[in-house]
Amino acid sequence: MAIAKAERLMNLALCLLGTRRPLSKRELRASIEAYLEAFGPGHGTGSGPGRTAAPGGDGTGNGGDDAFNRMFERDKDDLRELGLIIETVESVDGETGYLARRDSNRLPPVTLDVEEAAALGLAAKVWQQARLAGAASGALQKLRAAGMPLAEDPYEGHMALEPRIPVHEAAFEPLMLAARDRRPVVFDYRKANAAHPEQRHVEPWTLECWRGHWYLAGWDRDRGAERVFRLSRITGRVRSRGIPFTAPVPDHVTVRGTVESWAGETATGTARIKVRAGHGYPLRARALSALDLGDGWDELEIPYGHGLDAWLVEFGPDVIVLEPAELRADVLDRLRAVAKG
Repeated sequence: MAIAKAERLMNLALCLLGTRRPLSKRELRASIEAYLEAFGPGHGTGSGPGRTAAPGGDGTGNGGDDAFNRMFERDKDDLRELGLIIETVESVDGETGYLARRDSNRLPPVTLDVEEAAALGLAAKVWQQARLAGAASGALQKLRAAGMPLAEDPYEGHMALEPRIPVHEAAFEPLMLAARDRRPVVFDYRKANAAHPEQRHVEPWTLECWRGHWYLAGWDRDRGAERVFRLSRITGRVRSRGIPFTAPVPDHVTVRGTVESWAGETATGTARIKVRAGHGYPLRARALSALDLGDGWDELEIPYGHGLDAWLVEFGPDVIVLEPAELRADVLDRLRAVAKG
């Protein structure tokens, strides 16, 4: 199986950083597994006297050498674009070598104040259930070793109250990487009132957590407009596409504002609902008034805005809409659609 480009670049960077003398293409080709797997050890990659390419086009001759040279030059350019300083050195026998001196590629000391370190520690917890949890943990350990104050330091001697940002959705990581790399994605999405998911083609902009749920904001290519998607409603695998964005990415994306509007936070009126006793705590937190009906139910008055029907459906049989009539009808329609599915 072909080795991923990221792993190949990392191995090349490690070789260039770890050497005390310049390494030739021939030596790098024979040392890096990805090059060996694709092209073999190579015979004609050096430029010094007496070095000739092996005949044939099976990966060890001119064809393989040319392909390796092109890949190596692309990899070298990619590492330089990422900030690695690679020196090109001509040896006495005319062979070209490469190395990345550690003193030229050493970062300046990292200094963070307590607030910045606490924010960094909280951000790292986003990955606590994702595939990169180990890398995030390792980064925090390195900061601790460098003497950086981290999130738990201000709370020493107190009860451990650890902030957590759960990431249960499998779509989180591929969407975050796609948003970072500006790559469009394709996924199946089930709306709250739909019986079956629909395929969506989206240019992902940013991810944000709101009320315990993760949301993606981006450009919906099929609808030609900005849209927000709840990750828990993405079904199946998120597939990225190697094509550029078609819409400009705004400087500021108001994910929370959009979700709040859709969830009824931007109120245009009030609604009366019945909530089963001991249930619906998020609704109770928003209630303008509450009345104990004495029969195992409470009556709440809550702000009413666009999207409230979709939110109420999530509470299932623990919520009954009393008024307004249009909200009650919308909730019933959504429940019937779910029952049919």
